Amino acid sequence: QVQLVESGGGFAQPGGSLRLSCAASGFTFSRNDITWARQAPGKGLEWVSSISSDGRTTVYTDSVEGRFTMSRDNGKNMLYLQMNGLKPEDTALYYCLKDWGTPRPVFGQGTQVTVSS
Repeated sequence: QVQLVESGGGFAQPGGSLRLSCAASGFTFSRNDITWARQAPGKGLEWVSSISSDGRTTVYTDSVEGRFTMSRDNGKNMLYLQMNGLKPEDTALYYCLKDWGTPRPVFGQGTQVTVSS
């Protein structure tokens, strides 16, 4: 059974940092590109970043470029999102996903990030 479990969310002040983690199981993690996406209150799901299966290539949405860093540890089946310079507009429920852009993406349960002074 494919499972993705996010953690690491919480409260941060503007300019602060958080590190999200995603534990993957039930599939060959090292052979899959993985995505972080987020959903702000009252808004649709927004793609944030993706990483290639080997971890060599990462891409980011413009609004987080230079502030967020996505990485993975294929030996531990773990995915990370280091978020620096947080802004109130980063407040959202963050998900890691397998098969983004396909008819059947697989989501975790999400982890809440709230940025407020």
